[in-house]
Amino acid sequence: MRKEYDFRKGKRGPAIPSPGKTRITIMLDDDVIEHFREAAEGLGTGYQTMINSVLRAAVADAKGKKSEDKPLTASTLRKILREELQAP
Repeated sequence: MRKEYDFRKGKRGPAIPSPGKTRITIMLDDDVIEHFREAAEGLGTGYQTMINSVLRAAVADAKGKKSEDKPLTASTLRKILREELQAP
């Protein structure tokens, strides 16, 4: 470690944010926060990480349901029938 450091070119400001993450302020019910804190403590992880995982799963589920809402085509029906007929 040096005895002295040169901070003349240093810039004041917040720490560099993590890429892909955005800090927000959100209002959640107390019981929801308590649930995630208890669950996260039991798993040894952070409650904010757990909330993020649950939200990510909900988004993925919603995207999956959008694709399921598409009409069934004849080619898709044939493919499903072939798979079912070949199953033991």
